Amino acid sequence: MSATAASPSRKPSRLRFALFVFAGVYPLVTFLIYVLAPFTSGWAIWQRNLIMVPLIVLVMNFAIIPFIHTRCRRWI
Repeated sequence: MSATAASPSRKPSRLRFALFVFAGVYPLVTFLIYVLAPFTSGWAIWQRNLIMVPLIVLVMNFAIIPFIHTRCRRWI
């Protein structure tokens, strides 16, 4: 085997990926709770979640996870 042969890439760690996702989602959820609370103060929890969860999913799919995959790849 030559020295120029590519070494096999290691499998990404699910735990580290989960920690990066947590680090991105926790501030997002906290921010949304503070922003939406004044507008939804009389609503039931399921109604608040009906507004908040789609926003979280969209931001995760189009911002947080792509950011993690591109910028944090070497740590995962």
